[in-house]
Amino acid sequence: MNHHRLMAVVAGIAAAIVVLGAFVSLRRGEIPIRAEQATRGLITSTISTNGKIEAVDNFEAHAAASATVKRVLVHEGDQVKRGQLLLQLDDAEARAQAAKALARLKASEADLQAVRSGGTHEEVLTVRSDLVKARAERDAAQRNLAAMRRLQERDAASPSEVDAAQARLQTAQAQLTLLEQKAGGGRYSRPEVARVRAQAEQAEAEYHAAQELLRNANLTAPRDGIVYSLPARQGAFVNAGDLLVQVADLHTVQVRAFVDEPDIGRLANDEQVTVTWEGQPGRSWGGKVTRVPSTVVVHGTRTVGEVTCAVNNQDLKLLPNVNVNVTITTARRDAALLVSREAVHQNDAKKFVYEVRNGGLQRRYVETGISDLTRIEITSGLGDDAVVALGSMRGQALKDGMDVRVVQQ
Repeated sequence: MNHHRLMAVVAGIAAAIVVLGAFVSLRRGEIPIRAEQATRGLITSTISTNGKIEAVDNFEAHAAASATVKRVLVHEGDQVKRGQLLLQLDDAEARAQAAKALARLKASEADLQAVRSGGTHEEVLTVRSDLVKARAERDAAQRNLAAMRRLQERDAASPSEVDAAQARLQTAQAQLTLLEQKAGGGRYSRPEVARVRAQAEQAEAEYHAAQELLRNANLTAPRDGIVYSLPARQGAFVNAGDLLVQVADLHTVQVRAFVDEPDIGRLANDEQVTVTWEGQPGRSWGGKVTRVPSTVVVHGTRTVGEVTCAVNNQDLKLLPNVNVNVTITTARRDAALLVSREAVHQNDAKKFVYEVRNGGLQRRYVETGISDLTRIEITSGLGDDAVVALGSMRGQALKDGMDVRVVQQ
């Protein structure tokens, strides 16, 4: 007898034994079932989703104005120190703008000083000279009026001559008052003063902006880190707002994960996180939840909450902006009493299992804890090492008190 015929005979005998056992069980009224023994072990409840790597404490520089990239002094992946020069832009236009802004600032400051002092230096001197003359004219007009009035008392001067003297005094006094106002800073009206001050403030703001533009022509690292993005190329022309360089410390990165709405309630800060990336197969990185969602958003076809997680990246293998798989452990139990999920049934709000005892099924109401894809924790209602039914071999519904025979465990 060859090997194939021997295997066929053995298989036939085994099938006959199973059929015979089922027939005997049927004759006795026993239902053949599958069952298992409750065991203690570790179980974790997790949420699996996707996410994206982001840099923490990221620095990114954008072109403040259109310019040509004059020099690029670093490469992507370089570690840089705080204050290290990264790149230079052509600052000819910035220097020209700064010079123009400085000229406007000095002119506006001179105008403001003139307003405060009542005019330019030359104008102030002229007003002072005119003021001396006006006072002399006023004094002369006063003496002349007094003389005319004495003559009138002796009928030596007519009323018209007195009126003329009076008018001369009034004119002299008005001129003197006007010059005194100019000398005291009253030369300019309030709207004129406000306009000059506004022009001075605008000129100062333009000057500071020009100086900032000039400083931005030389980009330096604000902190120690790694140059992980460098779109700027030497000799290239960039427009205002174009990204030039990004620097960050990548030893710790942030993962922004997207958790479906039904699972958001299971999240809490400091829960353990495991990250995997297809770009590094077989590797995983650990971290923890740092912020749970405060709202939900539409992400593609999903309604999700955005969770941020801090992940240890000491080997610097995780790169910003890559897509990763994220597993969040929401609960963990050591030495938990575990059964298969299919062993647990529910009637209204009550959960129960069928325990196999003395060849029959006994309904045991139980309380459950956390679960994973295949197992569930029993927190009360079932003893250690209890044998529970999983299902009938012939598809019959299990019932309390049913006679059974375990044929697969």
